Amino acid sequence: MNSGIISMRYARALFEFALDKKSEDVVFNEMKSVSLAFSKTKKLRVALDNPVLDFKTKFDLMKSIAGNNPSDVYIRFIQLLLHQRRENHLQTISLIYLDLYRKHKNIRLGKLVTAYPVNDEVISKMKNFLSTGKSDILEFESVIDPDIDGGFILYIDTFRLDASVATQLRNIKRQLINKNNKGV
Repeated sequence: MNSGIISMRYARALFEFALDKKSEDVVFNEMKSVSLAFSKTKKLRVALDNPVLDFKTKFDLMKSIAGNNPSDVYIRFIQLLLHQRRENHLQTISLIYLDLYRKHKNIRLGKLVTAYPVNDEVISKMKNFLSTGKSDILEFESVIDPDIDGGFILYIDTFRLDASVATQLRNIKRQLINKNNKGV
C-alpha cells in the first residue's frame, strides 16, 4: 500500500483520537518534537527501520523523541504503530498531524529568510502584512541564511516569494547563457 495513504490514515486517526480525549494541543507539541528530531537526526529513521531492534528499544526511542513526559495518547499511538509494524511511517505521520492540527485551528505558517538579522520591527511589519484579517493565527519564524547574499525569501503556507540576490543573479546568468546559445 502507498506509504502516503498509510501515513494519512494513521495521522487522521491520531488527530481524531486526540480531539476526543481533548489532548490535541499536547499531541501537537509532541509531534512537533518528533518532526524536529527526524530533521535533526538522520540516523533516527535508520534506527526505526532496523529490523534487528526489538519492540522495547524502538518504543523507548519513539517515546524519548516526543519530549520529557509524553501523553497517554501518544504512548498508546506508538504502541499501535509498533504492534502494526508501521514505525517507519512516524516521520510522515507527524508532519501530516501538524498539518491537520493547523488546518483545524486555522493556523498559517510564515517564514522570512534573510542574509542578515532583521530587527523586531521588520518582523512585526511582515506579520501584519501577512495577517488576513480573519481569525487566523500566524506561526512565524525568521531564519538567517547567508547563502542568499541579500534580499529575502518569504514563505507563507505553500507559497514562496523569492526576492533574494542569489536567485536574481542565477536568473540573469541563465538569460545570458540562453541569449548566447541562440546567437550561435
